[in-house]
Amino acid sequence: MTAMIRIESVSFTYPGGVRALDGVSLEVPRGCFMSLMGANGSGKSTLLKHINGLLLPEAGRVSVAGIAVGKDSFEEVNRRVGFVFQDPNDQIFAPTAREDIGYGPVNLGLPPEEVERRVEEAAAQVGIGELLDRPIHHLSYGQKKRLSIAGVLAMKPDCLVLDEPTASLDPMGEHRLMRILHGLNRNGMTVVMATHDVDLVPLYSQRVCLLRAGRVAVEGELKQVFADRELIERCRLRLPRIASLFEQLPGITELPLTVGMARRRLERLMEEDGPLLAAARTLLETEGESH
Repeated sequence: MTAMIRIESVSFTYPGGVRALDGVSLEVPRGCFMSLMGANGSGKSTLLKHINGLLLPEAGRVSVAGIAVGKDSFEEVNRRVGFVFQDPNDQIFAPTAREDIGYGPVNLGLPPEEVERRVEEAAAQVGIGELLDRPIHHLSYGQKKRLSIAGVLAMKPDCLVLDEPTASLDPMGEHRLMRILHGLNRNGMTVVMATHDVDLVPLYSQRVCLLRAGRVAVEGELKQVFADRELIERCRLRLPRIASLFEQLPGITELPLTVGMARRRLERLMEEDGPLLAAARTLLETEGESH
């Protein structure tokens, strides 16, 4: 697959001497859903800001759809990369949802009918069509999150970059937002998401990149990355809970990462009369003797 985003040996140091990125190289295939993971301070947010030119590297190179990210290409890159901040209050500002979504298209110089078409379409994509004329200070936090995504979708980007999109959302809000991102990705949108949620990532991502102290610790498909428990712990993360549960069972060499994977694995083990069934029988016998 061709790369939508190419990051080559990028380093960046903040004023004051904090080295946030140290020779990071990473490719995000076109149409991929990739999650960036790592502890606080590992460089996730800094790396995201390099993708759309909010920050420029002191060394190395970033390109999006073959366009080198830099001062001269900032406007073009920002049309191609929709950046969603962790806190929607840092992003939305217009009096109403309709005006906020339309801000970008208006500044592109599009005719009013095209602006309105984009506003309606973007609002429908994130499920806030009925909220367009509502003042933004009357929106819930979850609605503001979806509004911030609609604002970047109205710009028709090739890629969506999100910094901790599910932070501070309740479970239903988290589920709704992730289903929106999943739908966009299935329709061809490249999605890059920074998150700490190791239980969420296997449900939606195709690839994972773990950052540690400003460097790429590992990048690859889910099974490859989550197979190395020691590396995950060195990155101050953990296995998904369902994988940790199966890790306690004898004879399990490939850990399931989601409930669906676990169910299929259990069905196979039960059919094979395998180690899980034997362990369950032993447990039941032991419990029976103790009572």
